[in-house]
This record gives sequence, structure tokens and C-alpha cells, in this order.
Amino acid sequence: MDMSLLPEMSAIVARHAPPDLSRSAVPGLRLYGSDAPTRMVSVGYEPMLCLVVSGGKQTILGETVFSYRAGDCLVVSAELPVCGSIIEAPYRALSFDLNPATIASLMVEIGAPAASDPSPPSGIHVTQLEDELLEPMARLLRLLDRPHEIAVMTPMIERELVWRLLHSRHAATVRQIGSAESRLSGVSRAINWIRAHYAEPMRLEALSDLAGMSRSTFHRHFRTVTTMSPLQFQKQVRLQQARARLLSGADGAAETGFAVGYDSPSQFSREYARQFGLPPGRDAARMRETLAVEGLAGIRAA
Repeated sequence: MDMSLLPEMSAIVARHAPPDLSRSAVPGLRLYGSDAPTRMVSVGYEPMLCLVVSGGKQTILGETVFSYRAGDCLVVSAELPVCGSIIEAPYRALSFDLNPATIASLMVEIGAPAASDPSPPSGIHVTQLEDELLEPMARLLRLLDRPHEIAVMTPMIERELVWRLLHSRHAATVRQIGSAESRLSGVSRAINWIRAHYAEPMRLEALSDLAGMSRSTFHRHFRTVTTMSPLQFQKQVRLQQARARLLSGADGAAETGFAVGYDSPSQFSREYARQFGLPPGRDAARMRETLAVEGLAGIRAA
């Protein structure tokens, strides 16, 4: 990979990274940065292409650990609850949304075959970015310094990125994202239901019907994408939502547990401590102390 563009891209990210996780002025483009290593925090990933231009990070999906540094990219194929920490600073990264409708439209236009692999891809794929993708990513980033060009150039660069992805080592994953009837699409429908109804009881038969698969096939493909069973995935979402509620200070631990779907305060406290290292009340206090000392800008994460 040609690493010569990375210092320029890192400087642009440092100038334009917002003080929170909001999108940049370029539609679909997000910037991330931190000048120091961070604690492990919970975040939600969406389908995207992400490139690290300096520093390094570690992300945990279920029990699988992904580590990546400057020049590495992530292709995320579904909405996933993960935990991540910056392990090498200064950390700079950018991501661009992978829109299924845009992918599908370009697949039809160029005659790309629909997804034919019966197995969906892993939800996160880490590899070194190919040179053919680096240049359009750099041009997309440079638009932040040329705001008058954003409206015209962004759709053109997005089409180029998708086209190059469809001719890259990530082609099978991208085709699955853009194919409405792919196995990944079925798993994504189930993921979206769980994220929207995380506090409700979950019936695996209903989820497999929603995904358009038998129960055994659905369970196998769901684990391939998320590295978790549907029940483990629901627990991850519930615990992340609980942590956000606790940080806001709106409810106590018991009320929060009930709000996210737990019937037993002791079970909630036990599973929360297993996930985050401390019981709910102590973890919330630690997070507030960290935020007060470091500020929001110090814990931004991609």
C-alpha cells in the first residue's frame, strides 16, 4: 500500500474532526480522532468502509478481537454493537457509509452479479486498504477543505468507491450488502428488529421467519455475521443501552435494568459487571469522572 497519502489525510482529519460523533460536512463521511489512548467504550457500527490513517485501535465483537493500525481498513457489513479502545495515539480515522440502495443501483448498472455465496460474510473484515481505494478516499476527505465542491463531487466519488469495492477483495461482502435477497440482508432484518425491540421478549421462530430462513440456518448465519447467538446479541444491545441510560443519570441501576428488559436486578447487575468490569452504579460513576477529567473530545472513537 502507498502510505505517502496518510500524513496528509491525518492532518485533514485533525483539522476537521467534530467534537462528537456527528457526521462531517460531507454526506456519509465521519471523522474520528483522539490524542491519547482511551478506555474501552461501547459503540454501534453501521455498514461502512473505515480507514485508519494514524494510530491504532482495538475492537471487540462478541468474543472476537480485531486490531488495526494506520493503513488498515474495516468493512462492516451490518449494524453491530461493539466495544472499542484506542491503543495507539494520535489516532485518526475516517469512515464512509455503505448504502445498500447505492450499491444495488450500481450493481444493476454495471451488470455485477447478485450475491451468490449462500453464506453471509463476517460482520467485520479487517485488511490493509488497497491502493485503488486509497485515492478516492483521499479525494473525499479533501472536500472538507473545498466545501463549494461537496454537493457535486461527493456522489461521483461515492460511485467510484462502490465500483472499486465491487472489484476488490471485498466484492462478495459488498454484493451481499446490496442484494435484497442475500443471506446478509435476512440477518440484517433480524438485527434491526432486535435493536429496535431490545427490551421485548424475543422469539427465535419469529426472527428466523423475518430473515426468511429455517431456524437452524438462521442461527448459523447470524453467528457468522455477528460472532454471537441472537440471545447474546440482544444482551449486548441491552447492556449498551443500559450504560447510556446510567450515564445520563435518569434512572438508578434497578430501574435501568427493568427498562432494558431484565426481570431480575441481580441478574442485570451480574451481567453488567461481567461486560464492563464494574457493577452498574460504580461503572456510571467512573464514566462520569472520566468525562469530567478528559472531556468528550478525549474519548471519541471510530
